[in-house]
Amino acid sequence: MGPLLAVLDLGTNNCRLLIARPAANGFSVVDSFSRIVRLGEGVGASGILSEAAITRTVAALKVCAQRIAKHKVTHVRAYATQAARQAGNTETLVTRARIEAGIELSVISAQAEADLAALGCAPLIGRKYQGGLIFDIGGGSTEIVWLHRKDSVLETRLAESLAVGVVSLAEEYGPASQTHAGFEKMRTAMIRAFQPLADKTKNFDPAREHLLGTSGTVTTLAAIAMKLPRYNRARVDASWHDTKNLLAVVERISRLDTAALARIGAIGAERADLMLSGSAIFAAICHLWPSAMLRVADRGLREGMLRQLEIELNVKEPA
Repeated sequence: MGPLLAVLDLGTNNCRLLIARPAANGFSVVDSFSRIVRLGEGVGASGILSEAAITRTVAALKVCAQRIAKHKVTHVRAYATQAARQAGNTETLVTRARIEAGIELSVISAQAEADLAALGCAPLIGRKYQGGLIFDIGGGSTEIVWLHRKDSVLETRLAESLAVGVVSLAEEYGPASQTHAGFEKMRTAMIRAFQPLADKTKNFDPAREHLLGTSGTVTTLAAIAMKLPRYNRARVDASWHDTKNLLAVVERISRLDTAALARIGAIGAERADLMLSGSAIFAAICHLWPSAMLRVADRGLREGMLRQLEIELNVKEPA
């Protein structure tokens, strides 16, 4: 039996912990935790992490530390992403995380984040397809990774990160980000923003390669399309969808106000004000890479971190 591993993904919007043990076909999850902390709130305008955001985040990290201690995990990795990369006072967060929560945070590059997201999602590339375009819509950045199958091996043809996510886009557009007119403007702007990446993937074949989306936006859209009364990871993760069906959901919810969005079980009050900004990014990606089929992953960076940690431990601790 392999050792317990703990990985923590501190993003612009969420703090997520996953504790798992290597198994024959991946990992066996022992415990998990997720909390919306909005670490990157206001960073785009101020250039720093606010005291309130750091305090919220440290509180969540303390919960993570308690769970890690409860399970007596000794192999732990904790990464912070876009908000921490962008802010000028990230060292304050890192110091408080270490002193108050006992968590050693490392800030990873955008390239490393894209690579790890691909590592975590790669097993969901459909076997009958020649490859897939993975996209991870985060709070402050969106990763685009194109994996193409060559001689039965998936090769990375593109792995890039764009510094725009649901939080940063919503803050840029302000109250308009919660209206249908604002959604239309955000979608148009996102098509322009992602066009340079689309130009680098001109050989992407929508008929023989599919989209693979991971993020709260994508999993929520899938849950709504599946008519789930509330979010259910077991039902959503690895599910296949006609892209047009998810875009129909986007069109429908883009006409709802925040209060109406909050009443949808799969969205809820915490995600409602960011749903249209995330949907605008989603719609732009579907426009630029128009594959008929889309697979949804409730996995990504954390699973990539687990795989990376497992590989390193296998090297350091051979059987």
